[in-house]
Amino acid sequence: MSGDRAPQERVAGALHVLRDDRELCALLVGQPEQIASGLGALPQALKARIEIVPASQVIAMDEAPRTAVRRGRDSSMRVALNLVKEGRAAACVSAGNTGALTATSHFVLKTIESVERPAMMSAIPSARGHTHMLDLGANTRATPLQLYQFACMGSIVARDLYGIEAPRVALLNIGEEDIKGHEVVQAAHALLGGGGGVRYVGFVEGDGIFSGEVDVVVTDGFTGNVALKTMEGLARLIAQRTRREFQSSVRGALAGWIARPLLRRLAAGLDPRQYNGACMVGLRGVVVKSHGHADATAFARAVELAAHAARGGLTARIGRALGA
Repeated sequence: MSGDRAPQERVAGALHVLRDDRELCALLVGQPEQIASGLGALPQALKARIEIVPASQVIAMDEAPRTAVRRGRDSSMRVALNLVKEGRAAACVSAGNTGALTATSHFVLKTIESVERPAMMSAIPSARGHTHMLDLGANTRATPLQLYQFACMGSIVARDLYGIEAPRVALLNIGEEDIKGHEVVQAAHALLGGGGGVRYVGFVEGDGIFSGEVDVVVTDGFTGNVALKTMEGLARLIAQRTRREFQSSVRGALAGWIARPLLRRLAAGLDPRQYNGACMVGLRGVVVKSHGHADATAFARAVELAAHAARGGLTARIGRALGA
């Protein structure tokens, strides 16, 4: 019920995944009449895998996290998280208020034992496939121990869910030299350098996120979110500038027509919608945060990510690895 063009784009995205994945069922949480209007006429086999779960409240995108937890007891976000806690749902996907989702998830589901704070993790395109990055916005600040735990959880997800053998883990910093960075980064660097089952390769700068030389990049949620939004903005700028150049003259239009197949492949590989969805690792349940601006295609990607994490036993894997 939150984010742009809700709930129409959310419903459309869920339906897209349900049509492709016949073993998946969906609980659509929110105001029944609005959700039902987006379903339209459906085949009975598909309709049987959908249930509308009513919720009378909607958490506003600018609502304070504490207020959301205290007053939003019948919000679509809270009801969806309760479904995960009760075992009726294997995962929760939300495009709502990030702070409210983080706080409410922490309150309802709690973190895995020994994990101080959950972190938002997502895949980002790189020169050699993908780089997995966390935290992307769950925590504006992080202690050295929390950064260490983010690194451990990121390594587990990259290895067990994405099949990367011995993932290379790096801390995001303003330089690769050991002397660079503030006290928190330096302290986390020392913790990770002490071993602990993580293949730590040291510091990486912002441009190294895309190099393909590391598999997991760790940072605090403030820095991670700024980096993510910068990437998205740059991708849009490049697309806009490319279209403008091809439309500026007859010669440009001809060059664009010749290069169209290549450009389509390039655009598909860098389309931010294909990377939508950040998994909140460290919770006692699977929660995926979708971008608030997500259209149906992007939201479908977030739902697919949630299904993959649930089927892969994300919570249990992290718990076992951290001794919880």
